[in-house]
Amino acid sequence: MSTIMRTLRNIRKIGIRDYLHQMQYIGDTKAGTYIATDRYGNKYYENQADELPLRTRWVDYRQSEYSPCQIEPGWHAWMSYMVDKPPSEDALLKTGQRTWEIPTHRPNLTASRAAYKPYST
Repeated sequence: MSTIMRTLRNIRKIGIRDYLHQMQYIGDTKAGTYIATDRYGNKYYENQADELPLRTRWVDYRQSEYSPCQIEPGWHAWMSYMVDKPPSEDALLKTGQRTWEIPTHRPNLTASRAAYKPYST
């Protein structure tokens, strides 16, 4: 949760429209540097100066019905602080570089109608 001063500072930086969007989807106000957009339309941000440790990176999902499995593996490594450079800058994290990789990211379908069932009923 934000303090009142931090919230007011972020409203001044990002504007009312983005403030309302963040409160609806993130539940917190954040202002930072836009890093990149992945091929699914998710936007990634970073703010090293004003945020708490380990809360400096965040994603703005393209869809309103979002799930963390919609993040590609390279972006997940960056979001989890496993690597310092985002996949847009690091050649090792870019998808499609290896022959054994599947061409598109498959989300985790557990607890959905499309989940794998080892039996037929």
